[in-house]
Amino acid sequence: MNDLLPIINQDDGRIAVSGRTLHEFLEVKTAYKDWFPRMTEYGFTEGQDFCSFLSESTGGRPATDHVLTLDMAKELSMIQRTERGKQARQYFIAVEKEYNSPEKIMARALQFAKEELATLRIHSDQQAQIIGELQPKADYTDRILKSKSLVTIGQIAKDYGKSARAMNALLHELKVQYKQSGQWFLYACYHDKGYTHSETIEIPHKSDPAKTFVRMNTKWTQKGRLFLYKLLKDAGYLPLIEQVDEAM
Repeated sequence: MNDLLPIINQDDGRIAVSGRTLHEFLEVKTAYKDWFPRMTEYGFTEGQDFCSFLSESTGGRPATDHVLTLDMAKELSMIQRTERGKQARQYFIAVEKEYNSPEKIMARALQFAKEELATLRIHSDQQAQIIGELQPKADYTDRILKSKSLVTIGQIAKDYGKSARAMNALLHELKVQYKQSGQWFLYACYHDKGYTHSETIEIPHKSDPAKTFVRMNTKWTQKGRLFLYKLLKDAGYLPLIEQVDEAM
């Protein structure tokens, strides 16, 4: 089906359309800022039939736009009583029919299941690492490292003259950690060594502050720092202070 009007795919799975885009397509002579409030008098409710947001106008200044439900878009098109309105309404009916087709419903269900599975995998990885960290093996190193201070990967990276991103990539190459959906996790063989301390934190979604996603914040213990020092040294990487000593 040809895209007569751009369709907005919302986070909740529903489809919608921009008020300004519809206004432009309908070739309404009245300015949008005057036309839209007049249209809402037909019984449309904000938060139910439409939502307001600011978009960049052609002049670069934020302009008020609205996300309209497909039902509202169809009614506004019909209200215009023009050929363009009829064309838009028929297009929205066709879009809705395709959206509710068995194939599209199944595709959305599969995509939702895929996203849920990815989330479960991340939670599983987070929990596996945290559980392993809570059960460190007692050894000589544990007894001599009395410091309880924790350090970030960025602080460790700075000792080597690297960025946190570069250090994370290096530890990935050295088979210490792997990346899953934007987060770094230790391989299972390091979970119970006492090298890290992690906690999960909830972060609001940018698009919808009412929703949150869980991210893990991991810091390295002094034991972990010593492990990385030995590992990196064996791989030919020395902290800056030792590079200076060698140069002298």
